[in-house]
Amino acid sequence: MRRHGRHMNNSKHAVMMEKRQEMMQQKQEAGSIGSRFPEVANIVMHMTYKQTGSKSILRTFHFTPSSSAFFILNCLRKDCVDGGFDLTQVITSMIRDRRVDTRGTLRCKGTDSSTSHSDIVYEVAIHYT
Repeated sequence: MRRHGRHMNNSKHAVMMEKRQEMMQQKQEAGSIGSRFPEVANIVMHMTYKQTGSKSILRTFHFTPSSSAFFILNCLRKDCVDGGFDLTQVITSMIRDRRVDTRGTLRCKGTDSSTSHSDIVYEVAIHYT
């Protein structure tokens, strides 16, 4: 029984490592903000992560023209499967419409059976050149 559990942990670890590698590849392929959105001087995102049973966590992200144009963030749950928060549509639509700020909420898109995934409340501000 113990051996079976270790095999499952190794298998789960392999899947998580594969997902991490896939995400790093996507980040590399996204290109820089400067090359994809030359009209953008910088982007600032403030996020409050909320998860049942945990304290809220505030994070701030600063994107400059040399930053990757990759706007997918991980779930707070360590063992979350296929989760996270994709702000790509939020940011690209802001740039397309030349909006300077927005706010909203997103729920983790994880597919495992846990009900304790995190949510985020986000505020995005974009400065244009």
